[in-house]
Amino acid sequence: MLAKRIIPCLDVDNGRVVKGTNFVSLRDAGDPVELGKRYDQQGADELVFLDITASHERRDTVVDMVGRVAREIFIPFTVGGGIRSIDAIERILKAGADKVSLNTAAVDDPTLVNETSRYFGSQCIVVAVDAKRSGEGWEVYIHGGRTATGIDAIKWMEDVEARGAGEILLTSMDCDGTKEGYDLELLSAAQDALSIPIIASGGAGSLSSIYDALAVGGADAALAASIFHYGTYTVGDVKDYLAKRGLEVRR
Repeated sequence: MLAKRIIPCLDVDNGRVVKGTNFVSLRDAGDPVELGKRYDQQGADELVFLDITASHERRDTVVDMVGRVAREIFIPFTVGGGIRSIDAIERILKAGADKVSLNTAAVDDPTLVNETSRYFGSQCIVVAVDAKRSGEGWEVYIHGGRTATGIDAIKWMEDVEARGAGEILLTSMDCDGTKEGYDLELLSAAQDALSIPIIASGGAGSLSSIYDALAVGGADAALAASIFHYGTYTVGDVKDYLAKRGLEVRR
């Protein structure tokens, strides 16, 4: 079994890290470069930076921030938000990011997943899926959770895997920011359907909730924001807890 990864997530709005609940009610959480350095020092396996209003406002991700982060941290990081072309991805990767995350643009034009995975390699292409419960399943939302698509989340993830995506960043909109635990049913359904790695997102609030996402939901990595940004736990706290419960983690 591969070691499970712990990934702090930094949602960026106008150059500042923010955190909300159910994708709204945003609060300031600090400077992205300073927080990135902190998590690197704590032993995070990777980082994710999401420019959460870029797609909605049709802005490009701030490449300058990517460069500043790359000069200060030494672990892999993914950047998403407003990325809609091969040229945009190339600028972000050249600025120092290791991967890019596609969400709205992939739904608008699924062939972008095919093209970018061929051009840059699947290992560079993460497809982010914001999913909300709908009937017996989950529906995909875009534009930072503002727009329902009518697309079944599980079928969409199967589609992008077939198109060459290297990883899925799966966020439960219902659980996001609630600190009540991840959507284990959603994670399990995704795990059963896919063969590429899944990053669990939305709902981390306790050490046991992260364990459940990895051990019960079957995720390959756990993403968390609030518990790290506001000092509830460090990355080391999480890894110590997981190791004591028998999960292999990177040290």
